[in-house]
Amino acid sequence: MNVLIILIPAALFLGLLGLAGFLWAVRVGQFEDLDGAAERILMDDDVMDDDGEKP
Repeated sequence: MNVLIILIPAALFLGLLGLAGFLWAVRVGQFEDLDGAAERILMDDDVMDDDGEKP
């Protein structure tokens, strides 16, 4: 039972730390463009010239 004196405040601290990290991420705009990365991975970055070769 004495271990609960340590575990409960530690759990509350870690929960508040996670909440603070989430609120920080929302505030700085980490969740602004959710579809951009998913669509960017499908884009072809290789540019070919008229002969079908890379410049």
